Amino acid sequence: MTWMSDLTSSGSMPALEMTLRFAGQRQKIIAHNIANLTTPDFRPVDVSPQVFQSTLARAIEERRSRGGLGPLPIGSSREIRQRGDGSLELNPRTPSGGVLAHDRNNRDLERMMQDLAENTAVFRTASDLYKNRSDLLRSAIAQRV
Repeated sequence: MTWMSDLTSSGSMPALEMTLRFAGQRQKIIAHNIANLTTPDFRPVDVSPQVFQSTLARAIEERRSRGGLGPLPIGSSREIRQRGDGSLELNPRTPSGGVLAHDRNNRDLERMMQDLAENTAVFRTASDLYKNRSDLLRSAIAQRV
């Protein structure tokens, strides 16, 4: 491993990158659900942020036990799979609960909007932290404070 890859694969950078990937893909799923809100027989799907968080926490602990450097393999679950290139593949499922409407649509606009707002906040926070960390590394490399 080169010193540059050591810098970018250490600390919080890989976890923030995984969080950005997850939140970005989940945003597409939530937007798809909202766009199809009035489609008859449409069943909204989602992935569990709690499953992602616990999977990521487990991967971080395993990485720390190896010295804290290198990639952050999060493995696979029913809903999340990490590809060989590090990208995430989400397999959304139909959440249980909700009320089935007369057109057989399982809609809950308030819950979808809450999920959208929470996911946006996660993405925004992770991107701000990632940018701050990148700016800090850039300044250190340029030997400026």
